Amino acid sequence: MSDIHGCLAPFLDALSLVDLDDKKNMLILCGDYIHGGSDSYGAVEKIMELKKKYKSRVIVLMGNHEESAVDSGAIVDDYSVNEVYNEKRDKKCLDFILHLDLYYKYKDEVVFCHAGVDEEAGEYWEVGTADYFYTGKFPAETGKFCINIVAGHIAASTVANNLKHKGIYYDGDSHYFIDGGTEKSGYVPVLMYDTNKNKFYEVTENGNKVLN
Repeated sequence: MSDIHGCLAPFLDALSLVDLDDKKNMLILCGDYIHGGSDSYGAVEKIMELKKKYKSRVIVLMGNHEESAVDSGAIVDDYSVNEVYNEKRDKKCLDFILHLDLYYKYKDEVVFCHAGVDEEAGEYWEVGTADYFYTGKFPAETGKFCINIVAGHIAASTVANNLKHKGIYYDGDSHYFIDGGTEKSGYVPVLMYDTNKNKFYEVTENGNKVLN
């Protein structure tokens, strides 16, 4: 999941589709948990709760809004106009996001990040990608790459060039875009990667849709 943007209720709806009590499962969160919605604190606190309970099976990555919060020293600032600053909650949340990773790689099959990698580096992307690519790459890149890339940052409907598109956008090659434009759509898409079958699915209340 990615790009919750303080929209706690849609995030909780998405979490209801994930069974973390099954120890074979992991949850990877790809950034931008804050700013825009009405409960940035609540979103981060829920993630902290999941991380405490499930430990290494919950991976929490940095987004550009988390980077901005680190730089400004506050989760809620002038940019986040929908939420009232709370010093105690702010410090707790900020202390958590200070230590988030930029990407997570599963074997040589998939890399999860907020925005993308430097694809000009080819198979050497892991050493050739500057930090800012992971959180702020723009515009989105599509096409064949040496590893599958799961990213948010730019709404899937924008990448699909179809404002009516809802949910995950797969480019048919190596890219899965999972930013559901939650602030407007009220929906957090859930991507599932089956490590045994090397298959990607969009998980919904009505079942799993194969993407590749």
